[in-house]
Parts: sequence; C-alpha cells; structure tokens
Amino acid sequence: MYQPEHFKVEDRDLMHSLMRARPFATLVSAGRLGLYATPLPTVLKDEGVHGVIECHLARANPHWKDLAQIGADGGEGLIIFQGIDGYITPSWYPSKAENQKVVPTWNYAAVHAYGRPAIMEDATWKRCHVAELTDQQERGRSVPWSVSDAPEDYVQVMLRGIVGFRFEIARLEGKWKMSQNRNAQDRAGVARSLVDRGEWHDAEMAELVSSPSARPARW
Repeated sequence: MYQPEHFKVEDRDLMHSLMRARPFATLVSAGRLGLYATPLPTVLKDEGVHGVIECHLARANPHWKDLAQIGADGGEGLIIFQGIDGYITPSWYPSKAENQKVVPTWNYAAVHAYGRPAIMEDATWKRCHVAELTDQQERGRSVPWSVSDAPEDYVQVMLRGIVGFRFEIARLEGKWKMSQNRNAQDRAGVARSLVDRGEWHDAEMAELVSSPSARPARW
C-alpha cells in the first residue's frame, strides 16, 4: 500500500482496534486462479508479533484450494480491512479563499494484513472458530444466539461445508488519510464541516482529522 509518511500508521494496537471494529474484510491472493478475492468475516487473535487472523471459506469456493497451495508453497495472502471514509470538498478549506489552489479528496482509514495461509480442516477447530466468530458478533445483544442453539447434526453438516484458515500476520500496514497534509486552519475547517454534514461516520472522521492517533468510538 502506498503510504506517504504523514498518513502512515505503525501503532499495532491502533490498527488492531480498526480490524476488530471492522472484522468483515477482503481476502486477496494471486495463485493458480490468478488474482482472486473473497469478502469474509474474521477473528483477530493477540498472538505472535503482529497477531493472527482466523477465518473460513465455503468449501464450494475454489479460493480455498488456491490458498492451501499458496500456503504450502510458502506464499502470502492479503487481508484488507476498511475503516471509515468520506468525500472531502475543497470548499471546507479556509485556504481556498486565499489562492484557490485546492482540489477534492477522499479521507479514509485502512489496514492491510499480510500472512501465509494455513489450512485448518480439524472439525474441533472449525467448531471453536465459528462459535467464537458468532459470539464476537452476537456480543451485546439482549438475547445472543449461540451455535449450541442449533441442532447438533445440522451444525456438523454446516461445518463440513466450510474450510478454515489461520493467517499468522507477517506484516501490517496502516494508513489514516485524515487531512494531515493540510494546515491547522484547513484541518479545523474539515472537522467542523464533517460534524455539520453529519452523514454516516462523519463525527468519528472529524475526531480523527482533529487527532489522527485517536481511537474513535466507531470505525
């Protein structure tokens, strides 16, 4: 990922916070299928230097065989986590009135995680994985659903239909493009205007524009 110095993020905990808040990521690889991508939910573990990502694919998805071969050959896959983003109009820059040397842009936060895919076919591992993934997403509900709520024979059939993977993260790349290349006056104008616009995660983005190292309440 292209990372100009003023947008580059190296704080592991900060990147992990985005990855956990936005666990639905895109897994990308380049193997015998060519360049191939699968959107999927993930679980991030605090293991190793950079962490471990666990996920699964449908057995009918040919991507899993490609990933298994890539892992066996010592190759890597890429998992992309996308945080908040939004259009930034140059009309929000006070400096526009001075010289008109401004253009539109797009602010965003993203993390790229690279790692070697390790196939996980063990039934016990897969059951633990889907239970953990479910608990991760059901947490906070007044009556959370659990894998154990489904009939056991049905769960076993569903588990046979998926293939699990573990990615020990070899390197993490974070990029917070949050108007850091603008002067303080322009950043203040962007933050104020985002709050006024009030769309989607504009308030959280305004927080990052004001303080790029912050952790917003929502990503």
